[in-house]
Amino acid sequence: MEKIAVLGSTGSIGASGLRVISRFPDRFKVCGLSTNTNIELLENQVKKFRPQAVCIGSLIGAKPKLGNIKVYEGADGLCRMLKDLKIDTALVGIAGSSALLPVLTALDKVKKIALANKEALVMAGGIIMDKAAKNRVTIVPVDSEHSAIFQCIGGRESQELKKIFLTGSGGPFLNVKKSGFKNITPEQAVNHPKWKMGKKISVDSATMMNKGLEVIEARWLFNMDINNIHILIHPEAVIHSMVEFRDGAILAQLGACDMRIPIQYGLTYPERLDSGIKSPSFSSIKNLSFYEPDFEKFPCMGLAYEAGRKAGTYPCVLNASNETAVKYFIEGGIKFTDIPKVIEKVMGMHKDTKSPGLGDILEADKWARIKTQEILG
Repeated sequence: MEKIAVLGSTGSIGASGLRVISRFPDRFKVCGLSTNTNIELLENQVKKFRPQAVCIGSLIGAKPKLGNIKVYEGADGLCRMLKDLKIDTALVGIAGSSALLPVLTALDKVKKIALANKEALVMAGGIIMDKAAKNRVTIVPVDSEHSAIFQCIGGRESQELKKIFLTGSGGPFLNVKKSGFKNITPEQAVNHPKWKMGKKISVDSATMMNKGLEVIEARWLFNMDINNIHILIHPEAVIHSMVEFRDGAILAQLGACDMRIPIQYGLTYPERLDSGIKSPSFSSIKNLSFYEPDFEKFPCMGLAYEAGRKAGTYPCVLNASNETAVKYFIEGGIKFTDIPKVIEKVMGMHKDTKSPGLGDILEADKWARIKTQEILG
């Protein structure tokens, strides 16, 4: 039995992951679960999967009905849970920068990480990939785009690659004129046309920052020069990404818009097992269209490329400022168009640290959040 910890088990990735795991009761055993605030759903998951331990964001005022299993609390508690449990694979579905320390902790414990979180690699990609190599931990990306790239590369060496094409649907505002962006509401921004996701990542998809973060993520996962990673708008979302090799051959990965497919591949890699998911009906697909991204309309993409090229602590600052600005927007504190403006200001104020260690990254993260709050407040 393969022992699995599902981090962020009550989010969209975690819940889908548990649906996948439940299809293979003779292969997988859930040993740990974590949630930030959704204790009610966690209680139901505990009844079904009976893990050894769980972690909850905060137990203040909470009386979870979890039986006799061990309960950890907070960010430090999650890292302790990972250290205490015997784990073969960690499915990381935690959103945002809060996944960084759990990922680094898991790299000392597991054989494989099925990684759905992109912010950890954006912040500290060099540290994470170096530690994974040192500890011989396989990182299998679960993001649909990066899973597609991973599958297309198929274990080939990075020097065989020429380009990566990161496809994206364009989000909910692909066909909205830029002049209308100032009136966009949080409710409109979280309504993604293709994927059901959490609020933060949905807003990132609306600003196209999500695609920019994915460029930086791909740079680390596939050891690729950021200038050879290209964003390609593909509204039908049938092709999840493509890879071009030195000889001119291009491979694409196609499939249904269902996150259970890349999640299952991440958990069962290198095997492929029946998912029970219906394949696309290609005869009913009349067009597969592709467009160049509009960097003027969606400036967050350009900011991400800038941060990725500068490297150092710039990607961390980009991510921290974005997370803070998106939170303000979701809560109604700023306009949709304010998000890239404040990120650009904060990046312009930042004094970079070359070859940063973990302490430098955490300090840059803290600084960027404070500066963003000062500007917005």
